[in-house]
Amino acid sequence: MQNSLTFTDLLDDAALISLEHQLHLEEVLAEHSWHVDLQARRFEFTGTQPRTCTAFHLLGSAAPGPASWLWAWANPSGFPAEVAATAARLRDFGLQHGIQELASAEVPFSALPGSPTEPHLVAGLMTEAAKAVTGLWTSYNGDAGGGTRAAFLVEHPDFHLPPIDSVRVMRVMQQALAGLRLSDHRRVVYSYAKHRGLGVKFDGDQATLSGPGLSAVVDFDGLGRIAHINANLSSANGG
Repeated sequence: MQNSLTFTDLLDDAALISLEHQLHLEEVLAEHSWHVDLQARRFEFTGTQPRTCTAFHLLGSAAPGPASWLWAWANPSGFPAEVAATAARLRDFGLQHGIQELASAEVPFSALPGSPTEPHLVAGLMTEAAKAVTGLWTSYNGDAGGGTRAAFLVEHPDFHLPPIDSVRVMRVMQQALAGLRLSDHRRVVYSYAKHRGLGVKFDGDQATLSGPGLSAVVDFDGLGRIAHINANLSSANGG
């Protein structure tokens, strides 16, 4: 039986829940620098609010020279097996589901949605897809020298999202609409609700979201895009 799951589906599945995690990461770290020792398997953030990750996973790197993404498991430099294990799991998932962006050792920038040309954008796309597969929602991509960006999934208890806050939920949705490339808006809304523990009910061209202090109606236009969000909300923090 042909599997219908696509790379674009993974991007939609990750879009909003990933954005909320990245916003939270910025709040947790504030001004910071980062350092990784692959051999020692140590990833740390230094600065005003330092953190040493409890675990991290090297996904790969996006290089401007060849204009391609190279998965960690395929890098000829070689990395400790534990560091590249998640990337190898993504390869296996890609092979199982026929998703070449995950299964191929090297992926040209031009083969990705929107044909991005900047390494940080490419690293972002590959990381988003990885999040949807692994359920690890916090990432970091940094300068690896020569314009190359290395992408990681990072773990720490402080990176977990706080309880649902209605104001934050609406901020995430509005920021995603303004700045993210979304394909299937209904899938995006459903996936976010599922991962964030919100209730969601679709009825024709509307979706109703519900949660602590939140009741929102999302209207879709004739092309299935989010046209309007009407929310009644109160912040869990009293805002």
